[in-house]
Amino acid sequence: MPVIFQKLEKLKPLYDVTYKILLFLCKILLIGDTAITAWAVAGRYIPFITDPHWSEEVVLTLMVYMAVLSATLAIRKRSHIRMTAFDQFLSKKTLMVSDLVADIGVFILGVVLAVYGFKLCFSPLGTMGRYASMPNLSKFWQYLSIPVAGLGMAIFELEQVFQRIEAFFIKDEEKEAK
Repeated sequence: MPVIFQKLEKLKPLYDVTYKILLFLCKILLIGDTAITAWAVAGRYIPFITDPHWSEEVVLTLMVYMAVLSATLAIRKRSHIRMTAFDQFLSKKTLMVSDLVADIGVFILGVVLAVYGFKLCFSPLGTMGRYASMPNLSKFWQYLSIPVAGLGMAIFELEQVFQRIEAFFIKDEEKEAK
């Protein structure tokens, strides 16, 4: 096994911790989303419960975060949506190259989302824009989901790219032995 892959294998705990943190955040976001939605619905039909005026925008913001973070988690588990209709007709090497090119493309997309997402967050639109129901709260928090998603995508795609490259150099028997 080349030395570079042994060194990269030492980063696996970092990816594991990042995955667990993002998964925990998704769980917290789902709980918050559900609680606020239940409160808003109850406020519409139960007279002594007030419907919070800010619930819709907060729920939508939490949903955006949950969607983009769960998409980054799917990258790590390779459970994201992909086209596999022609995979059975391709050779194993062609399929490996195709998957590597796709992973590099998604990595580049993640970097672009992170860079331009941070620019959007700190632009006048992000810093001066306000939520309609909460005028004291900046739209920065809504737009922050873009670079967060980009960073998550880039981190987990980097791991996927290294695994794909490693598959070119290491046979399946060697992988099972380690």
